[in-house]
Amino acid sequence: MTKVINKSKVAAALVGALAMAGGSIAAAQSVSTLQSEEAKTHQADVRSQEKINSLFEQSNELLYEYRGIVDQYEQLKVYNDHVQRLVDGQNEQLASLQRQIDGIEDTKQGVVPLMYKMIDALEQFVKLDIPIHRDRRLERVQRLRDVMENPNVTTSEQFRQITEAYQAEMDYGSGLIAYEGKLNFEGEEISVDFFHLGRAALMAQSLDLKNGWIYNQDAGQWEVLDDAYLAPLTKAIRMARKQSAPDLLQLPIYAAERAE
Repeated sequence: MTKVINKSKVAAALVGALAMAGGSIAAAQSVSTLQSEEAKTHQADVRSQEKINSLFEQSNELLYEYRGIVDQYEQLKVYNDHVQRLVDGQNEQLASLQRQIDGIEDTKQGVVPLMYKMIDALEQFVKLDIPIHRDRRLERVQRLRDVMENPNVTTSEQFRQITEAYQAEMDYGSGLIAYEGKLNFEGEEISVDFFHLGRAALMAQSLDLKNGWIYNQDAGQWEVLDDAYLAPLTKAIRMARKQSAPDLLQLPIYAAERAE
């Protein structure tokens, strides 16, 4: 009887142990399941955070790109405003230039007739002046007339050449000048050295130094020079050619006689 009871107790103990073991196994399985779910949840959280981080980075990139576009727009706007001001300024300059051109055209209408009058006056002056390089000076006048008829020469260049010719005429009125040439006296052509003291006196001397002539501007003709002036005239010619030192000379001057 006692053995039966003991066997029953052992069996009961085994059943209890098995029951407890089964409970422990079930609990262990539950814990494992929870841990697995927790791991999955963590991984999902990590993936979600990664997506959030990626979206944040993308949003930042879009924000930077937007700000860059805004900055470029502002810069382009400033530049376009600058270019527009330049264009407006250039348009104003073009308009001003056109007004100047229109004014030049109006001025040319007055300048061209004036230039022809200046050439006519210059030619008349050369013909009435003492005959210093008269042929050369008349040739210059003719060149001016040719220039006026040349369509390839600008009005400003035409005017410049005319004023240059006037300056050359002024230069004849000063200094001691000597040059070799031909004198036509009483139908005879003579090789001479011409000498002029500005426009105050024009004389000529034969190359053999034996004869001299003086131009009488009042009479408009050449006259024989008194022999007393031959030596001073020779020296004056040498002085004009820098072949002799400057010195005081006594020479006849018709302008001085008229002044008296």
